[in-house]
Amino acid sequence: MQLKEFKQNLGLTDIPAELEKLIHFQNTVSDFEEYSQGFGVLIDDKSGIKSWSEDEAFLERLFPFAQANCSGSIYAVWNDGSSKAFNELPVVVFGDEGGVHIVAENLSALLQLLTFDSEISVDHEEVYFYKDEEDYEESEGHASYKNWLKEQFGLEPVENPDELIEQAQEKYKVDFDRWFSGYYKD
Repeated sequence: MQLKEFKQNLGLTDIPAELEKLIHFQNTVSDFEEYSQGFGVLIDDKSGIKSWSEDEAFLERLFPFAQANCSGSIYAVWNDGSSKAFNELPVVVFGDEGGVHIVAENLSALLQLLTFDSEISVDHEEVYFYKDEEDYEESEGHASYKNWLKEQFGLEPVENPDELIEQAQEKYKVDFDRWFSGYYKD
């Protein structure tokens, strides 16, 4: 993936170090879906989130940037209308079978969630990560990803991803749900 094309797709001249370094990692160390199950940074034309609303005011505040699982869920940064830097804005997951949820307080928290190495589950009521330890097989590039995350950002792997999701939802869920309901009615 070309960094220039990724920036143009998002409509940004600069992207946060978290995304720039992650793209470099995905391009040079590990591949799409090989460092955390079902995850990969991609160029997205917003077609998936347009199924929720085609209103320009809706679309201009969402920046889809990654596949969340193998079945088509998408991660997007939500511009919550604050003056925060892009890397400090919350991350939302749009489920391929329904459900839209705040999942991380910011990009760093999402990168940390990826250390759980499990596909995210998204339904109308909840969002969560689950791993059956008996059947779990670590992604090929996962050890490299955890080392890279520690070296680049000083972030440790998570044992309980629900804690990070809960923190993000406590902080942003009410505001996001209010904003989202202005564009989409269930």
